[in-house]
Amino acid sequence: MELVREKVFLNQYHYDARNLEWEKENGTPETNAEVTFQLIKKDEEKNETTIVAVLQSIIVKEEFVLTAVVSQMNCIKNRIINEPSEFSQEEVQSLAAPLLDMLQRLTYEVTEIALDRPGITLEF
Repeated sequence: MELVREKVFLNQYHYDARNLEWEKENGTPETNAEVTFQLIKKDEEKNETTIVAVLQSIIVKEEFVLTAVVSQMNCIKNRIINEPSEFSQEEVQSLAAPLLDMLQRLTYEVTEIALDRPGITLEF
């Protein structure tokens, strides 16, 4: 798959210290990360498809909860995509990798500062 990637865009990133009293009344959040794909344009003349990959995540750790939305526009050359289900697992991983990298980098830096110790490394 030949890709032309735009810059990764940080839509949202939020760090919250855990509030266990609030969680007793409202429920404990659960870790979840999901990458979705939004079709932007199919150009049959150029034989290319433009999509946006979007990572939405909630990361729950002992001391904090992180929520994030990270996205990236991608132009797929020499291929028309009609549905995200057409991507192979390897292609999905390739499209998601820069988004996960941004989330990992941000989390390491923010937790290093917030907790005043070495940052937390996420593993996907």
